[in-house]
Amino acid sequence: MQNQVLQKVGHPLEPLTGEEILKAVAIIKEQRGLTESSRFEQVVLNEPEKEVVINFKEGDPITREAFIVVLNTKDSKTYEAVVSITKEAVVSWKHIPGVQPSFLLEEYSELEETVKKHPDFIAALRKRGIEDSSLVMVDPWSVGYHGIQEDEGRRLAKALCFVKKFPGDNAYAYPLTGLLPVVDLSTMEIVRIEDSGVRELPPLHALYKPEQNENIQVRTDLKPIEITQPEGPSFEVDGHNIKWQKWDIRFGYTPREGLVLHTVSYEDKGKKRPILYRAALSEMVVPYGDTNPAHDWQCAFDAGEYGIGRLANSLELGCDCLGHIHYFDATMATSTGGIHKIPNAVCLHEEDYGIAWKHTDWRTEDVEVRRSRRLVLSFFTTVANYDYGFFWYFYTDGKIEHEAKLTGILNVGAIPKGEKPKYGTEIAPQLSAPIHQHIFNYRIDPQIDGQNNTLVEYNTVASKPGGANEKLIGFYAEETPLKTELESQRTINMETGRIWKITNPNSKNYVGDPVAYELVPGHNLVPFIHDESSVMKRAGFIKNHLHVTKFDRNQMFAAGTYPNQSKGGDSLEHWVKENRSIENEDIVVWYNMGVHHVVRPEDWPVMPTHYIGFELKPHGFFDGNPAMDLPRPEKGASCHSNSSCHK
Repeated sequence: MQNQVLQKVGHPLEPLTGEEILKAVAIIKEQRGLTESSRFEQVVLNEPEKEVVINFKEGDPITREAFIVVLNTKDSKTYEAVVSITKEAVVSWKHIPGVQPSFLLEEYSELEETVKKHPDFIAALRKRGIEDSSLVMVDPWSVGYHGIQEDEGRRLAKALCFVKKFPGDNAYAYPLTGLLPVVDLSTMEIVRIEDSGVRELPPLHALYKPEQNENIQVRTDLKPIEITQPEGPSFEVDGHNIKWQKWDIRFGYTPREGLVLHTVSYEDKGKKRPILYRAALSEMVVPYGDTNPAHDWQCAFDAGEYGIGRLANSLELGCDCLGHIHYFDATMATSTGGIHKIPNAVCLHEEDYGIAWKHTDWRTEDVEVRRSRRLVLSFFTTVANYDYGFFWYFYTDGKIEHEAKLTGILNVGAIPKGEKPKYGTEIAPQLSAPIHQHIFNYRIDPQIDGQNNTLVEYNTVASKPGGANEKLIGFYAEETPLKTELESQRTINMETGRIWKITNPNSKNYVGDPVAYELVPGHNLVPFIHDESSVMKRAGFIKNHLHVTKFDRNQMFAAGTYPNQSKGGDSLEHWVKENRSIENEDIVVWYNMGVHHVVRPEDWPVMPTHYIGFELKPHGFFDGNPAMDLPRPEKGASCHSNSSCHK
């Protein structure tokens, strides 16, 4: 092929540019003889080995490779390839038997068009008194795996259907519950239409725009809040590298994970100290608890089945982000090998975050106070009805926080008048939302002062009566290093105040203890689905809140590389059976957090944002409070020495 001159990138972890994607696609098409039946599920950076990244110096030569997943729509076979963009060659090509890649972006609209024009579907609509199929909305869902013989080997989707009363209506108010077309995505043919009978539509609309709903009286008593940075932001951006305060952060973006943190470090006493090598959402499992056949098959694996990165929003100033904003576009491949670009997919900004530290000497009325600030790196994605925001926060005291924000529209079904659902909540007349859970799994590849780390668990124990515990008040934390992968399957325990520290036994702080960062859980849950259910066979890792594995670059996603229609087996809960050593090794920490959603009427028609997260907090990493050097507030010359700042 003709050699192309590509724009140079400055670091081995820079995401593929649009030019590089097009070149990689052209190389593989030519050298593997791909036809129009080949679809590209993803074309992403084939991340270099850790040694290459860690030892990279500015100006070193950079070899660029693409990792590509190809789906042949003629036979539904899946192939993985590595293409050297630098050498213009296909480095590897292999068939991956018995798997299905995630949904392709184009399949959503193709499926809806296929379903709405099919005569059997039109007949099913007429049974329900619907003559105009243009008002029908069809949402593709993954079929999961339920042992249906005729489905074996086929690339399938099952669709939920809704109907609008007029163009621009919120169709989710009117679910056609029990009408479930099943479509072969490779051939775009309807395999069958599951129809459990006609249900009466709920009587009320769910209009959420004030222009459409006269019952929404927009508040007029909110005064403007202005966020200004007259001298500009404190961060510096070079490609996908961010420098802010003492932080040095590199990030990437993939169609499956969305935002990915790379090589995060903090400068301490003039030394750049590594904290993370890589961190990202690995999977999001959403099991539903409704046993009705209209819902009992539903369980979304939102990252592995749909690709939250390719479904990201284009963010808008004043709506999604406030202040002095720096946006980053996300560039991915379309299924035909073109470019799918999401402008302003990632938002970077600073926020004031209240008091960093403060002390008042009550004898002298001397006050010292410092204000905290955090750097925010975020994106938002819409997966059919639900909307999810993913936010990484970096603080001036060395803390890292992750927060997921859940909003959007509930998954709903129609119920008969007067019926109270056992497995859900009646959120509006004749409209039920099933009980469900959102379980987020994060793959955290730590690098606490170096690659070899150990995860240590601490459980607080009450001292036995007698001896030094004469007054019966003694309690202390017992330390247990987790030595093997099977030992690392752990759950949160409030009764013992359980905490987990990621330590580096080879690096000691100034009191002689291993340096560490603590994983601080937030709100969480336990699953309720049965161990023998299809969902648990595919996502057994949700039984525990924590796993630790020895680093393996092929073990990237807790539900396996291809969860779509999988039977299970290639996933985190099986990898730990290797029982490799995780003590003083290059380890990966996998953390599950979850929302247990017993739905409320207040969650309708659009759910108020629900927040859930976790922290990575320095615990013996620094020799004291790293935020002691924060400057006094600019307007606060009076915020110390007999000030009234605290009054």
